[in-house]
Amino acid sequence: MTATPPAGTTRSVDLPGGLAVTVQEFGENTQGTGVLVLHGGAGPRSMAGFAASLSQHAYVVVPTHPGFDGTPRPESTDSVADLATAYLDLLDALDLRDVMVAGSSVGGWIAAEMALRDNRRRISRLTLLASTGIAPEAPLRIADPADLGPVKTSELAFHNPQFRPDPATLGPEQLAAMAANQRTLAVYAGDPFCYDPKLRGRLHRVAVPVLVLAGEQDGIAPLAYERALADSFPHATFQAVAEAGHFPHIEQPAEVFAAIGDFVAAQVTSDAA
Repeated sequence: MTATPPAGTTRSVDLPGGLAVTVQEFGENTQGTGVLVLHGGAGPRSMAGFAASLSQHAYVVVPTHPGFDGTPRPESTDSVADLATAYLDLLDALDLRDVMVAGSSVGGWIAAEMALRDNRRRISRLTLLASTGIAPEAPLRIADPADLGPVKTSELAFHNPQFRPDPATLGPEQLAAMAANQRTLAVYAGDPFCYDPKLRGRLHRVAVPVLVLAGEQDGIAPLAYERALADSFPHATFQAVAEAGHFPHIEQPAEVFAAIGDFVAAQVTSDAA
């Protein structure tokens, strides 16, 4: 992926029940298929470069979870299950089929919940990037940014120090926006933080192939946790990404895109056989 990634366009899409979702689109929906990219607690900006690069090969949609980046969040939209249903409605509204859903962190949890509810079979595969969702087995745990603070969270999230944002360089508005996003994350992630104790027992129902990518140095969702997540699906491929933390698509994009390319190619070959 060496060409200059295209710029995205932003619009609001009205969904059933009165929910309006802000989406950023990369490329054009000309074939009725594409990639749905779901961000985690770091917000949609954390997926923009990933989405733009993917759009050299497909139409890509990145919704902003209601409440993030100053978008409105109805009181009735307060769980990962609500977001999963909303984004299935979004696929209906855009009339997309054969969709790969790629989710980062809590976005991967949303992707898994979507696959469990996809009774119209619009989803063809999942790519989970340092995903949360299942209960960690002791002594493993999912780190909560609210407990750690921004500096420690950054240290655990990124292996390479050059990628770690420095809160000292941010202005009051940026810090306030980050804090607001973390409050919204807390609403969706719930208590216990970032997982559903019963999810692992349901994932055997996910029929589509799943790629789980995990940073070897992830201090937020540890490597062993990601292996357990992959083992929870009946059709999963697990790949560790060296020299990467909680955002392997940012720290090691070439390796991540190569893994996704191999994953998609293997599925295409399997379908043709």
